[in-house]
Amino acid sequence: MKHLFFIPVLIFLLPLSGVGQVYSYQPGEKVSYIIHYGLINGGLADLEIDTDTIDGKEVWHSKIMGKTIGLPDALFKVLDIYESFIDPQSELPVKSIRNIREGRYRRYNEVIFDHKTRSDSAILTSDLTGIHITPAGIHDILSCFYWMRNRILPNIDNYKKGDMITIITWFTDELYPINMKYQGFEEVRTRAGKIKCYKFNPVTEVGRLFKTEDDVSFWFSADKNFLPVKIRFDIFVGGFICEMVSCEGLLYPIEYKMKETN
Repeated sequence: MKHLFFIPVLIFLLPLSGVGQVYSYQPGEKVSYIIHYGLINGGLADLEIDTDTIDGKEVWHSKIMGKTIGLPDALFKVLDIYESFIDPQSELPVKSIRNIREGRYRRYNEVIFDHKTRSDSAILTSDLTGIHITPAGIHDILSCFYWMRNRILPNIDNYKKGDMITIITWFTDELYPINMKYQGFEEVRTRAGKIKCYKFNPVTEVGRLFKTEDDVSFWFSADKNFLPVKIRFDIFVGGFICEMVSCEGLLYPIEYKMKETN
């Protein structure tokens, strides 16, 4: 069950662009989420992005932190932090950090991404597993969804229901293709309000956790932010939901269908 609690959140959550590209976000954006199982609140997560520097060069630094609260925290304490440092020009990761604390389990790893030395591939250097040669243009688990927000969702009219979008990422020191099946529009309720969204089902592996390939659903706001607002994943023990409760620093006003109160 290691990483079960927050991996779907990380895949859910989380483009910098070249000249002329319309941005879907800006540094200073912060989104807060609550994770619950039915009426039981089990966790909180914050996703934010800001400016930073690496080796004297400006990068955009995205971080997501997830932690358990309440009874789940007493039973199995989790504090997971994932960070991505992204080149504003190429929109590719320069460095990623994975800092995991789940019960007694601890894992810390830094990966450096070299996209320039080789034209046909990328060179990744992991603190834990050494050097890896991967496909060119590879992302980490956070940068890929900023890329999706900036490069794919603005052109969503070119896709039809059932189309698959694939982004190759590097996660837990191995290639991790993310395959997202487009499911069209859907209005979803969150504790922040009701929002019209684009829905996707990332293909899941049937077996120990999931009964079908469509047991995880993501929703991105159908406005200029393309903000990740909700995720639901159904496993054998039931359905967990991660939903947005607040946001700030957005580039555009979020388009709520109806303001709701708890």
